[in-house]
Amino acid sequence: MLERGTGQPGAQAAAHAPATGRAPADWARLEAERGLGLYVPRGITLTRGEGAHVWDAEGRRYLDCTAAYGVASLGHCHPAVVEAISRQAATLIACSGSFGNDQRAQLYAEMAEILPPGLTRLFFCNSGAEANEAALKFARLTTGRHGVVAAMRGFHGRTAGALAATWEPKYREPFEPLLPGFKYIPYNDEAALEAAVTDEVGAVILEVIQGEGGVRPGAAEFLQAAQRLCRERGALLIADEVQSGFGRTGAFFACEGVSLQPDILTMAKGMASGFPMGAVALGERVIKPSPGQHGTTFGGAPLACAAARATLRVIKEERIPEQVARRSALFFERLRAIPSERIRDLRGRGFMIGIELTEPAAPYIAAAQARGLLALNAGANVIRLLPPLILTEDDIAFAVATLSEALCA
Repeated sequence: MLERGTGQPGAQAAAHAPATGRAPADWARLEAERGLGLYVPRGITLTRGEGAHVWDAEGRRYLDCTAAYGVASLGHCHPAVVEAISRQAATLIACSGSFGNDQRAQLYAEMAEILPPGLTRLFFCNSGAEANEAALKFARLTTGRHGVVAAMRGFHGRTAGALAATWEPKYREPFEPLLPGFKYIPYNDEAALEAAVTDEVGAVILEVIQGEGGVRPGAAEFLQAAQRLCRERGALLIADEVQSGFGRTGAFFACEGVSLQPDILTMAKGMASGFPMGAVALGERVIKPSPGQHGTTFGGAPLACAAARATLRVIKEERIPEQVARRSALFFERLRAIPSERIRDLRGRGFMIGIELTEPAAPYIAAAQARGLLALNAGANVIRLLPPLILTEDDIAFAVATLSEALCA
């Protein structure tokens, strides 16, 4: 299955080798020697992508149901995004926030058309962790309170403030003490949430759908209770849509599916189809920061804004959220039909899918990769699928057949 239309692997690898003269066999060695080893290697070197597919250094083709952790929302190298980046790179690449910029201004206006109601101002940055860092600062600035309520299994980033909000001890403990005042409640536990939101709490930060924590959707009642409690008790609700935004769940934002109106919304990943881009949207309950109270060197640069504008245009013109809603229903239906006793649960929304197993997921992710399908984990025993939003019915058929082979072997 690996050769799905690849032609001659050696010719493809040579065609995409860089001009350094190094052979593909050297690339993994160079990364191992010079990198920090912070990622568990998957055993292949990816050199090219087009649409929902990627190719490795040997010319083997894979259906990419990772989308680089959900980043390649329109697939790899979407023509509209490539054209926008190329055109802007020849026009103006960098422009600090002290100067106005046409691309940034137009992106502000275009984002205002798709944000949930009540979110009126934006700050552009470079990643989801940066967005959550800014959100926590803006909440503290507004309320003057240091307490933050987060959820067990929640993941908000690896920088210091975002890490303090992240529950998983293996991420936090090596770097403690972190920012004080954070406490964690069971996700979807309304009683625990009500007890936790005290007068010292300035913010509640929740993923609308937990990604790293196992692809666990938030119950509408739980999320709406968080909104109500924050408004009653003077805290701000931060909705983390870093992974679930920009059409991934069958709507522009997962908030829409649970009638949630957060005070602060964080986003990144699929915002610019692979170009580094993040943002924080603020509602009327949030104080507008003064100049110098926050900032960024690269955030909101013309190149990133051009990529994000092209992404938004395609999402709207091609009605991508509606396509995701329709095709994900087919995806879930076929996944449910896989005859494997290893599957304990299937959950998620849209193209944010978790397959919980009765045993560790790693061997089955590796088996799928050997058959031409790339998937992720979400914890030890969950296979996570975050495919490009342009996935076709043929792609879905291949993904399900491949997973079935891996799980039923």
